[in-house]
Amino acid sequence: MRAEGEPPTTDDTANRAYAGLGATFDLFLNAFGHDSIDGAGLPLTATVHYDEKYDNAFWNGEQMVFGDGDGELFLDFTIPVDVIGHELSHGFTQYSANLAYYGQSGALNEHVSDVFGTLVKQYALGQGVEQADWLIGAGLLGPAVDKGTALRSMKDPGTAYDDDVLGKDPQPGHMDHYVRTGSDNGGVHINSGIPNRAFYLLATELGGNAWERPGRIWYATMTGGELTEDARFSEFARVTVATARNLYDEATAEAVRRAWSGVGVPTS
Repeated sequence: MRAEGEPPTTDDTANRAYAGLGATFDLFLNAFGHDSIDGAGLPLTATVHYDEKYDNAFWNGEQMVFGDGDGELFLDFTIPVDVIGHELSHGFTQYSANLAYYGQSGALNEHVSDVFGTLVKQYALGQGVEQADWLIGAGLLGPAVDKGTALRSMKDPGTAYDDDVLGKDPQPGHMDHYVRTGSDNGGVHINSGIPNRAFYLLATELGGNAWERPGRIWYATMTGGELTEDARFSEFARVTVATARNLYDEATAEAVRRAWSGVGVPTS
């Protein structure tokens, strides 16, 4: 419907997808010097209007796929640019640390997508940490959802929605409330709230733009070759502390350690 460099089409969904792919490409290249999501200039391709009233968007290992939503629970999945960035960042993880999609490593996989998804949004809007809403999927919930603002909150996990139709946001923000479950690949979309809040705590302590020091630490953690594919929260946390020390200084490393301590994850 629209190739690179072509003018906008009459299809708003295609135009939003195009803009979101571009915003994600821009973040990785300009903030981290990473050429596309694989670091080697991978062309970003997307399919829109997938299926009928499809309530999701996903990275299928090769390209993006967007549903239109059912119009009641969910609207068009190209509306929130952070959702586009989130799904494309699964590709980034695939080509970097390749975190296994189960249990804590799976929750970290989801967490990394939320981090880079929100960084795509903040970078595109020029928002510092204080201006950002730290919500994932704001604007996506449809008219059938009375009490909800987004899919997830990185600032305050568990508060994105509390609705008769969707239920209560199940995300914990601290290891004291870690959810042990066999569903959702061992709670990958649930327990990601814990490292999400750690990133938020670090970003707000450091201030400025989250794609700078916090984002660079997370980027280098994912691309540095130190993580195992089945990394648990504590391993990921230790690597971020060491990475912060290597990239910056002991004070920044201590800030990273405090952020993880704030959600009950040990770093030593």
